[in-house]
Amino acid sequence: MIGQTTKSYDKEQANKKINKKSIITSAVFVTLGAMVSCFLWGSAYPMIKLGYEEFEISSNMTATQILFAGIRFTLAGILAVLIGCIIRRKLLLPKKSSVPMILKLSMFQTIGQYFFFYVGLAHTTGVRASIIQGTNVFAVLVVASIVFRQEKLTVGKGAGCIIGFLGVLLVSLYKGSLGTGDIIRGDLFIIISTVAYAFSSVLLKDYTKKEDPVVLSGYQFIIGGLIMTIAGLLMGGRIVKVTGRGIADLFYLAFVSAVAYTIWGILMKHNPVSRISVYGFLTPIFGVITSIILLDEGAGFGLPHLIALVLVCAGIIVVNLDSKSGG
Repeated sequence: MIGQTTKSYDKEQANKKINKKSIITSAVFVTLGAMVSCFLWGSAYPMIKLGYEEFEISSNMTATQILFAGIRFTLAGILAVLIGCIIRRKLLLPKKSSVPMILKLSMFQTIGQYFFFYVGLAHTTGVRASIIQGTNVFAVLVVASIVFRQEKLTVGKGAGCIIGFLGVLLVSLYKGSLGTGDIIRGDLFIIISTVAYAFSSVLLKDYTKKEDPVVLSGYQFIIGGLIMTIAGLLMGGRIVKVTGRGIADLFYLAFVSAVAYTIWGILMKHNPVSRISVYGFLTPIFGVITSIILLDEGAGFGLPHLIALVLVCAGIIVVNLDSKSGG
């Protein structure tokens, strides 16, 4: 009798796990989760620039930009862990074996990616940055296939990469009214941050097999954020002006990181990379739309930028169609 009760309990728990996984892998959950993440990431472009305005951080204040980013990600990490603890109703702490993974992840996902992103965004427009970062799917593909040998780089995927990067070149070299900016510290730094993101994505996919994605995201943000904060202060960075709107912008950006990366990490853990990455084309679209609305950059958005955005999205779709066909 006891043996039968134990077996029934085990079967019930197994069914709960299956049902939970089926929900996470369902089309509705994946679509909504990915769209929320991409919208949050896209909205970060104009919100960072608005934050620069509120805190009076000019484009040549590199140390203060790093300090601003460090504060954001430290808050994001605390928020991610706090939300995870409330949802799980327990204290979330990383396993001892997970510490090296968290440290490595923070070097790419927070420090490497956002050092170049924050400095780069100060020297380019929100629209341009949105479109350039839309190539992160291609960067992930190249890193996963060539560096980590996780995927096969086929002709179809290669064609998709070429199409997408044509869009990047078009928007970067076109000297329209979106501003010429500093191509080296602007567009190139955004591209470097995208490469760092690619490494972090591949590592995250591997590490979520061994550790909770909420724990990974939260603690790597805290570590990376603290390192960037200390670095910014040591370099002479100071935030002199503080406004209520600026603080609101900062907390929104922390919310963006905490929620978007946690959702994305969960989706990556339970679904094939190709299935999730197809939604990445929404990030530059949301980024362009929110930049036009919040930064009033619409006047400079012309046909070349629309073509560039279409090329980026088309390239991502080609890559993912090839992945679904078994390539």
